[in-house]
Amino acid sequence: MPLRILLVAHGFVTLAAALVLAVAPGFIPHVVGIQLPPQAYLVAYLLAGAEFGFAALSFGASRLTDPQALRVIVWSCLAFHGASAVLELYAYTQGIGAAILGNVAARIAIILVFAFVSRSSVLPRLS
Repeated sequence: MPLRILLVAHGFVTLAAALVLAVAPGFIPHVVGIQLPPQAYLVAYLLAGAEFGFAALSFGASRLTDPQALRVIVWSCLAFHGASAVLELYAYTQGIGAAILGNVAARIAIILVFAFVSRSSVLPRLS
């Protein structure tokens, strides 16, 4: 799977997450067993903003050819999903239900796909 296709797919997935978080801020937390009161919707809106940003970054990157720019973007996606996975695992240790582990697994899968595709694509290493 070429990097361009992965970036477009990532753009659609993050855009979908952003839209759900913006329109129904309690839905995704509810899926993992968290009841988000309306007073806490700001947290979901902030995450939606980050997801909108990553969607734009991914869609824009799918049209780039500069290896250095693509490398920075791939590392940014890896950092976002890696940090999210670690923080979700921490939330699990703090008592959030096991449903969050599905999201952790999804993020690990995203990390592995990005790592594999970016290494097998035409992103030359920096010397």
